[in-house]
Amino acid sequence: MTFFSDTLITLENLGFLGAGFLLGVLVALILARFGMLLISGRLKELSNQALYENSMKFMDLARDHFGGFVREARQDFRARGDEIRQAVDPVHKVLDRYEQRLGMMEKERDQAYGSISRHLADMARTQHLLHTETGNLVKALRVPHVRGRWGEITLKKAAELSGMAEHCDFSEQMTAGSGKGSLRPDMVVTLPGNRRIIVDAKVPLIAYLDALEAEDENEREVRMTAHARQVLAHIAQLGSKKYTERFSPSPEFVVLFIPGENFFSAALAQKPDLIEKGIEQGVILATPTTLIALLKAVAYSWQQQKGYENAEAIRDLGTQLYRRLSTMADHMNRLGSDIERTAATFNRAAGAMETRVMASARKLDDMAVTGKPLPGIKGVPVEKAKTRELKRMDTSELNTPERNASESQ
Repeated sequence: MTFFSDTLITLENLGFLGAGFLLGVLVALILARFGMLLISGRLKELSNQALYENSMKFMDLARDHFGGFVREARQDFRARGDEIRQAVDPVHKVLDRYEQRLGMMEKERDQAYGSISRHLADMARTQHLLHTETGNLVKALRVPHVRGRWGEITLKKAAELSGMAEHCDFSEQMTAGSGKGSLRPDMVVTLPGNRRIIVDAKVPLIAYLDALEAEDENEREVRMTAHARQVLAHIAQLGSKKYTERFSPSPEFVVLFIPGENFFSAALAQKPDLIEKGIEQGVILATPTTLIALLKAVAYSWQQQKGYENAEAIRDLGTQLYRRLSTMADHMNRLGSDIERTAATFNRAAGAMETRVMASARKLDDMAVTGKPLPGIKGVPVEKAKTRELKRMDTSELNTPERNASESQ
């Protein structure tokens, strides 16, 4: 009986103990749940705050990094701009010189062609003056030194009318050799290329002057024939002097200047083959008209030489301009490549941040962690289709062997 009573007491105690245990477990669960809720809210708040602070720090770092990158890019663009200005300034100067040279050539050409009519009018007036004054000079021409002086003055006037005097393309009273065998031409005309033309004006006129004073036609005819023989003898004398051997450099030919059309026509009437005889001796007969035409051709050749020199200068300027434009094209191409690389690098960095960082950070907006949305990063548009590379100019063709050979000629 005692056993059963003890057993009942024990079972009753166990019931109370079980109920107390369950009650304690329930209270513990309630307290644990309440603590978990408190801890979870605090942790969520701390995590959200840490994530926001980290995002803002990352944005600040990114802003500082890309700000420095932009500053460096601006400095690089500014340096590139200085290089381009330095490359453009010489090109601008070359273009100015090129324009000035073209203006000078155009002005000289207008002056040369515009003065032809004036020269022709001067030639006509001079010829008329020479014709009318011939009769007055007959007596004076019988004096040898007066006759020689008249020839020199006529030569100088012809040279001035032809435009040779202002260029100093002739030299008077130049002597070749020394002593008794010395040669004294009345004028030496210098041609381009250091070539020369010898002009002799000491044609004999005594027989012609005697013919003008002859009283009958027969005597006059005899005197005119003697005049032609004297001219032919002087041609032979000039041919025998061998100017090409005594002058250095050798002259192209010798001109026998007859200071009047009437003197030449009178001799030619008696000796129709006078011109052919002179050419056989290497002597060309010239009157004031033909001498002016000859000197005018020489003056024109000097103008052509000057034009050639101007063309050479323009070619040199063009070559220099061509090469500097090539250098400028290189600078422009490098600048374009740098711009494209800068834009591409920025776009890659912006894309990486947008896809890897900002995408994760924007999930916080969905969770309503913060009311301030994260700003987006815009890429730099690159219109590659509109970017064209400047072709580098090839300057090798400016100095080809064929061109150098033609220039040396």
